Amino acid sequence: MLTSECFAVVGTRKMTSYGRQAVGHLVPSLVRAGFTIVSGLALGVDAAAHESTLDVGGPTIAVLGSGVNNECIGPRSNFKLAMRILDQGGLIISEYESGDPAFKGSFPMRNRIISGLSVGTLVIEADEKSGSLITGRLAAEQNRDVFAVPGNIFSPLARGTNWLLKQGAKLVTAPDDILFGYGLTGENSPRKTVNLSDPVQKAILASLSERGILSADEIISTCGINASELNVALAMLEIQGHIISDGHGKYRSA
Repeated sequence: MLTSECFAVVGTRKMTSYGRQAVGHLVPSLVRAGFTIVSGLALGVDAAAHESTLDVGGPTIAVLGSGVNNECIGPRSNFKLAMRILDQGGLIISEYESGDPAFKGSFPMRNRIISGLSVGTLVIEADEKSGSLITGRLAAEQNRDVFAVPGNIFSPLARGTNWLLKQGAKLVTAPDDILFGYGLTGENSPRKTVNLSDPVQKAILASLSERGILSADEIISTCGINASELNVALAMLEIQGHIISDGHGKYRSA
């Protein structure tokens, strides 16, 4: 598995619903295109990346900042996930000896392994001090590709990813933003459709289909939602390619 084409997906431990939806939108297509997903088994985006890979039957590698014996695998809340990775043919690896506990500096150190194993690194949600930014920096130093999912400019968890984009990271709003650069395509992969269990997304699409072009304030009024719900739903609908923004605060169906 270590000789396969690997791709790293990392991000904040304090993942929001936006981050989870972004993982679910992007990772399955990367797996179907043939990538082995590498991450750090941490809470939040790391765990979601491993889970999303396993859910579509793909291989994944977890790089630890501790020994790989049962007592050291952490966080403990992800122990079952670690066992699932092994059960489904994945790997849990570390440069540390069995029995070595994690320490403050071990996680930044292991990040160079995550990025070094991978042809590219995707960062999904990260604040200004996130360890994921270290992984992105290391990837660039190792001549690997760096990708980032843009976020709400008012969200602290988007400051890191938006900063990466300013530094030259490749913007990702769809799987093909990554795949095309490696001569791959997600055209044959099932397209992620609107999450009909999400009433906010469903209401926004229905409103735009019925009324055409609407401003954010008009969507709030017609759908009876608040600004926070609107921002998350609009971001995901844009990522999924279901709506288009004119760049001046108005939206229409794609």
